[in-house]
Amino acid sequence: MSLKQSIEAEIKNAMRSKDKDRLRALRSIKSMIMLEETKGSEKGMTEDEEIKLLTKAAKQRRDSLEIYEQQGREDLAATEQSELDIINEFLPKQLSEEELEGELKAIITEVGAEGPKDMGKVMGVATKKLAGKADGKMISQKVKQLLS
Repeated sequence: MSLKQSIEAEIKNAMRSKDKDRLRALRSIKSMIMLEETKGSEKGMTEDEEIKLLTKAAKQRRDSLEIYEQQGREDLAATEQSELDIINEFLPKQLSEEELEGELKAIITEVGAEGPKDMGKVMGVATKKLAGKADGKMISQKVKQLLS
């Protein structure tokens, strides 16, 4: 089942249960999918494109959540958090810090990186290999830590 189909099924369930917050979040995801589909080919989206789209949506929500918390807008922060939780349901399971560190150590060995000057090589491979499984900011921080 494609992401679009599963989102549509969840929209129907949210309508039946009259869950307005979930419905709003699901509709925003569906809107993003439809916008992306109109840009691309007629075949639809690949799984990688779907994961990139959801990752982008999750990052937007996290950034907004951070801003709202800094400004003391708890009402808006709660809305963003609930939407982020719903988006995370459709993303692959995120790696824990230990799992991420293990993956990055393997990538560092594979690439042959020796110090901070090789961060670009490692990040290029890591962002492709770990797409959707870990946040880019977290990957970057771990790579810096491991290479220094």
